[in-house]
Amino acid sequence: MDRYKLYINGEWIDTNDQLDVLNKYTQETFAQVARASEKEVDAAIEAATHAYKKHAMSPYERFEILKRVSELLKENQEDMAKAITMEAGKPIKQALTELNRAAQTFELAAEEAKRIHGEGVPVEAAPGSENRMAFTIKVPVGVVGAISPFNFPVNLVAHKIAPAIAAGNAVVLKPASKTPISALKLAGLFEKAGLPKGFLNVVVGSGSTVGNQMMKDERINLYTFTGSAEVGLKLKQNTGLNKLVLELGNNSPVIIDKEADLDAAAENVAAKSYAFAGQVCISVQRLYVHEDVREEFQEKFIQAIEKLNVGDPNDPNTDVGPMISEEEAERAEQWVEEAKEAGAQVFHGGNREAALFHPTVLTNVKPEMKVVCEEIFAPVVSIIPFSDLSSCIEEVNGSPYGLQGGIFTQNIDTAFYAARNVEVGGLMVNDSSQYRVDLMPYGGVKDSGWGKEGPKYTIDDMTEERLIVLNLNH
Repeated sequence: MDRYKLYINGEWIDTNDQLDVLNKYTQETFAQVARASEKEVDAAIEAATHAYKKHAMSPYERFEILKRVSELLKENQEDMAKAITMEAGKPIKQALTELNRAAQTFELAAEEAKRIHGEGVPVEAAPGSENRMAFTIKVPVGVVGAISPFNFPVNLVAHKIAPAIAAGNAVVLKPASKTPISALKLAGLFEKAGLPKGFLNVVVGSGSTVGNQMMKDERINLYTFTGSAEVGLKLKQNTGLNKLVLELGNNSPVIIDKEADLDAAAENVAAKSYAFAGQVCISVQRLYVHEDVREEFQEKFIQAIEKLNVGDPNDPNTDVGPMISEEEAERAEQWVEEAKEAGAQVFHGGNREAALFHPTVLTNVKPEMKVVCEEIFAPVVSIIPFSDLSSCIEEVNGSPYGLQGGIFTQNIDTAFYAARNVEVGGLMVNDSSQYRVDLMPYGGVKDSGWGKEGPKYTIDDMTEERLIVLNLNH
């Protein structure tokens, strides 16, 4: 059984405690990871603080390191993909897609490292300041505390540490306890790429221990977190005036208009609702279908779902693998049962085999059901009929979440109306809510958080603007 160590100040550190990592398909332990105590967390934060203050890297050095990490990811794609599939249960073809995206994320951040700049400020236009000139510069915030989730154990880590390092910061990363191996392997790639000691530190442990200690440490200047709205709120309440980038919950709405291309919509939504067993922040959860096309769409949607292969994530043909744990699959099953007891109907699926939860479609749901109003984070979609678009959008906006949504329509007026009125951080037209490329600004409104991912946009959050004013006496 492989054992992985923590990465602190450029060294691989073992501890007396260990964390078992399960193969999410077999539910058997396949690796162990050293678990950090208060001592290791403190050492990681101290190493990051020292590196940032004493060993600043030039923009070009940051570019070279991040570009090299991108190249190393491609060279080690097979090994990294196997790790993702084992520890996350993500189907191997989706793991390979994640790694391709992560390589792009590092490449994008590398390019942005050379583009960080301020701007001129015309202070001389103010009376009495005719002899002055001013400009701004962008400086790093310092130490970034990064807390990443299980569902994209490489690419969402990349979206935190790549822009942080591109901006000149040092990082302390706490990966999800269920998927720590990918992050530790990534740290090994940074080591090969020549990252100076202390600029990346990886500590593994629970949120209640490692996460809480990081949250209370005043040496951390900015926190970047992806996870639940409840934990995001706790971070906000307990980190004082520190900067925060929060990517939180969602229950993505997608609207199927009466003028939609139903074939394209059905194929797209089926693929994007159930990828990685629905455990994606922008997976389709609420599907609003116009009454005029509801029956026809439902038939096409079920046909598309039945083409999906469910099973072993190591099989290259698998589309839907296990959920992250049997407990989470049981929770999703319970939510479906509660909805059934309240009058919902299982139109398709609904069956569970250990951690495998088969693609499920619910009808006759009500807004107050958990499967509709909360984030189910499972392969479950609720179909909700509508007849009037404005009333539909009003219902869509009744959610406390607002990360991304989608609308399928061939009517440009309908598309623009939705774009202006659906309360989300991003609206996809003729695409599902799950569309994302890594260079775009990605972030939500309301309880879905604030701040943006996408290297260019995250760097804005991970730098401070400093004003320089020159008093020219001659």
